[in-house]
Amino acid sequence: MTQVLSPREVFLALVNGVAEGRWAELPDLYAERTHVVHPFDPLRAAALRTRDELREHFRPTGDGPRLNRRAANITIHETTDPEVIVAEFEYRGTVEETGEPFAFPGIFVLRVRDGEIVSSRDYFDHVSAARVRGQLDTLVEAVRAGGAYSA
Repeated sequence: MTQVLSPREVFLALVNGVAEGRWAELPDLYAERTHVVHPFDPLRAAALRTRDELREHFRPTGDGPRLNRRAANITIHETTDPEVIVAEFEYRGTVEETGEPFAFPGIFVLRVRDGEIVSSRDYFDHVSAARVRGQLDTLVEAVRAGGAYSA
């Protein structure tokens, strides 16, 4: 019998999986039908609603510098709803090619049911992430044009 992960355990698996680059494993943390939004995304990308969409979202592109990162400053707030947590954290690290340090703050509001993320609102610092990846100009141009941006 497989033990069902708690919302706290699912969140920790998610942020540590991202930090460690375990991209292929991450979609399995989500329900087949889910609802993931990034409200602070400057381009207001559409919600991710399936594991297949999440597979594509997490697929490494090989573009940009390599980031050595870890999840840090993690605070998990439990709510009166046992399925919902609010998690504050940062990805901290360095750009491998330059040694430049970075810290990307984030807050995730997760609903986890039966050990799978069924919804998530991911508030993340997209502008700092684009800057560290050398893609800030591309992001600004895309925002001005109202078009797509690929992180």
